[in-house]
Amino acid sequence: MLILIKGAGDLATGVGYRLHQCGFPVVMTEIAQPTTVRCTVAFSTAVYQGFATVEGVTARRADTPAEIAQVLSQGEIPVAVDPEGTLVHTLTPGAVIDAIIAKRNLGTRISDAPVVIALGPGFCAGVDCHAVVETKRGHDLGRVLYQGQAIPNTGVPGIIEGVGAERVIRACRDGIWKPLVQIRQLVQAGDPVATVEGEPVLASISGVVRGLLPEGTPVHRGMKAGDIDPRGILEYCDTISDKARAIAGGTLEALMHLLWERGSL
Repeated sequence: MLILIKGAGDLATGVGYRLHQCGFPVVMTEIAQPTTVRCTVAFSTAVYQGFATVEGVTARRADTPAEIAQVLSQGEIPVAVDPEGTLVHTLTPGAVIDAIIAKRNLGTRISDAPVVIALGPGFCAGVDCHAVVETKRGHDLGRVLYQGQAIPNTGVPGIIEGVGAERVIRACRDGIWKPLVQIRQLVQAGDPVATVEGEPVLASISGVVRGLLPEGTPVHRGMKAGDIDPRGILEYCDTISDKARAIAGGTLEALMHLLWERGSL
């Protein structure tokens, strides 16, 4: 049964990885210029690099049905640029998972597939999809809802080592993003980490740069453009996060429950 995942950022990658490891054929879709900051653990990197490998699983760019079939036959995950969502109708997957994490519904419908699952706020289970998976850090992270909605977006990042909003690197103005550091690099609070149109962006905390937009990405003032992990553990830059794994577990639970409920297992 083919599963189509909308989005290929780091959280979507956690889901795609988990389902792939469970034997499901997975196709992921993205926009033409992804804005994923955790590039080292996101299959969206395949859009501009051609391929991306995360924890031993490789995703490869494939935009046509023939290319998608070829990549699937190789045991890899196809990543297609499909901003309009046309592949949902072309491929007729058995399940659609909206993992865009846009905090709102950008067009997913409960009629898109026999099983439709959405991650995070902006969706109502039973209306937009068959199940919603909670994405907010805390007690309910990864919980599956078959009725109702996830916790509304607070705009406040989850706390890591007592640090919340300060760990996010944000663009200082509108323009083109130019990083001065690299993912896996240790920085100190106050260090310049990037520029936007010549204006410096400074690190708010000390730690390891865990995420960073690629050079040349158009940004707007206040846009999330990077992430500093105060724990300073370099290995975390190259592995799927605890949050992504929890969400992936909830998504797998929802998928299996809904398939069982429909007699498809």
